[in-house]
Amino acid sequence: MRSISLLVAAGLMLVLCTSVLAWKNPCKAGSEDIIYTPRKKGTLTFNKDVAPIVFSHCVVCHRPGEVAPFSLLSYADVKKRAQQIAELTERRYMPPWKADSHGEFEAENRLTGDQAGVIRQWVDEACAEGEASSLPEKPKFTSGWQLGPPDAELAAEKSFALAASGPDEFHTFLLRTNFPEDRYLSAVEVRPGNRAIVHHTIVSVDTFGTFRKLAAQYGRMDFSRGIGVPDGVLDIWAPGKIPERLPHGVGMLLPKGADVLIEIHYHRSGKPETDRTKIGLYFSNEPVRRTLHVFGLRVAQLSIPPGDANYQAEGQIPVLVDATLLSVFPHMHQIGKSIHVTLTLPDGTERSLVDVPDWDYNWQNTYRYKQPVKLPRGSHLKMTATYDNSVDNPRNPNTPPKNIDWGEQTTDEMGLALFAFTVDAENLTALPPEPPRH
Repeated sequence: MRSISLLVAAGLMLVLCTSVLAWKNPCKAGSEDIIYTPRKKGTLTFNKDVAPIVFSHCVVCHRPGEVAPFSLLSYADVKKRAQQIAELTERRYMPPWKADSHGEFEAENRLTGDQAGVIRQWVDEACAEGEASSLPEKPKFTSGWQLGPPDAELAAEKSFALAASGPDEFHTFLLRTNFPEDRYLSAVEVRPGNRAIVHHTIVSVDTFGTFRKLAAQYGRMDFSRGIGVPDGVLDIWAPGKIPERLPHGVGMLLPKGADVLIEIHYHRSGKPETDRTKIGLYFSNEPVRRTLHVFGLRVAQLSIPPGDANYQAEGQIPVLVDATLLSVFPHMHQIGKSIHVTLTLPDGTERSLVDVPDWDYNWQNTYRYKQPVKLPRGSHLKMTATYDNSVDNPRNPNTPPKNIDWGEQTTDEMGLALFAFTVDAENLTALPPEPPRH
């Protein structure tokens, strides 16, 4: 088992089984059976019943200028794709919340069984529009920087050109800060320049000058390679993520003279595209009491033989100091099947921290707790990852399957969890002890 210590924090997608009216399905929403009690026939309308669901759960991505391929802001938009919407929500594919959760995470974007049933019955009854007076106000979204103008804005020197065809590309851009002193950040916001091709991003700190040396060697500030396991993570952006500030008194450290890196996963659109993604840094405007840290736990070893549909790998590590866990970011690649992270307390009690039973590389998320989790010294963190390297896995990148080891490329594999936490004993605002008096 190998662990990876990172400097600072990780930043930061539902769904139901096949339905008929008046059904009880063995598919689970969390640990509860999905039950829908049909409404009186002919009473459901888009304006009164469906629009509130769509506006609350779908249009954060399905609106002009966002990553989704079409808008769902109007009755015509939704009716045009009504059958598809009903099928995808029934199958737990949309909205894309992947964790088996029970309300413990912030911003859980998942439908209830009742909401999915409403959509299905409305579709089966020919999609009535309803009275205009019943339509709720469309949600308002902030244009530009969601957190307001940043204290510092970083971007590559020029736009990046992506060809029309070829495999996905991971490209890293070196962004120098040149701050004369250590800075603490309360938030980081990523603004993709071209959402049609930006799949996700990782913003990190390079404190060892690794990429600065590469820049000097090759005479450029961008590189056709991924960051790998970076020195420190400031933010992880994926479609649907809403930027947020850290809790009061908590800050992310950006050391004096450190460089900022942004790795961007590009997927091609079928035509030539350009992108110039920007990063906004927000400095802490209040005293920082505790530094946000990230610790990475990875599986002990990974060599997945071809044909194995249930290859399992584990990793675990002890908790050495009393700490408070704010979020977990689990990560695997294409043949990942499931990932489960648990906490075992000193008395032997086990708690599930995050469980993703149906892993999908396209929908990764940082799971942030409504109530931070205490990690007492002497506890253990454990991660169990399962992989499907069989011919029956439609996501398998190899036909026929071949042995897959740990690696940075999408066609390689990983099993990793990033824990964002604070150390309970730390108090940066405490006054230093007075010198001894003589």
